[in-house]
Amino acid sequence: EVLSSALAADPNSVELIYDVAMVAEKLDRLDEVESRLTRLIELRPDNPQALNALGYTLVDRTPRTAEGLKLIEKALTLAPEDPSILDSMGWAHFRMGNLGDSEKFLRRALADRPDPEIAAHLGEVLWAKGDRDRAKEVWQSQLKETPDNALLLETVRRLAP
Repeated sequence: EVLSSALAADPNSVELIYDVAMVAEKLDRLDEVESRLTRLIELRPDNPQALNALGYTLVDRTPRTAEGLKLIEKALTLAPEDPSILDSMGWAHFRMGNLGDSEKFLRRALADRPDPEIAAHLGEVLWAKGDRDRAKEVWQSQLKETPDNALLLETVRRLAP
């Protein structure tokens, strides 16, 4: 409510639009996420975080993978070393069945920023490739640092119960 009120007072605030979109994502309001991020991209077409956030949402939460990939590709051209964008690119390739490309992007992302979501994604790709020992190593290494991360725990439980 506070963010929405602030946004009503300043409807073109890039920061507020992004923050409201991220809260909407946590609340599973995908239509609002898409509309807010689309508005942000209209205001700032070269904002890599907005492009990545919308692209990842489309890849991860809808069947619109190809559309999401295009947004992530644009984000990557604007910020080619950003681990979040590399993670999104890896996840998009995984969703499209391109396991080799997926692993390459996810390894770069994890090397640049050890992160439970990236580790969950890389482990899932390795698992899908049949390299289950390496998948477990990736997960266990990250679980030592972030033992309570919900996504990482869910991925391990789902694939390696």
